[in-house]
Amino acid sequence: MSDKLTKHKVIIYSTPSCVYCKVAKEYFKDNNVEYTEYNVVNDIPKREEMFQKSGQMGVPVIDIDGSITVGFDEERIQSFLGI
Repeated sequence: MSDKLTKHKVIIYSTPSCVYCKVAKEYFKDNNVEYTEYNVVNDIPKREEMFQKSGQMGVPVIDIDGSITVGFDEERIQSFLGI
């Protein structure tokens, strides 16, 4: 099952002080999901990209294969990952 999960393209836009960002990253680690993280505090182009995708400035913004969720919504993330 873990092999299947690593095939997803997962991006998390986060900030260092965001509690739910940490929860999301722990969830991905616990479920063997590879992800790319962007710190939108310092990375202005990625902050703009996050806003274009989500219409939100709140974090985390999670992009799973082009499907966007704002915040840590475990049920929605599971449905995007097929677990």
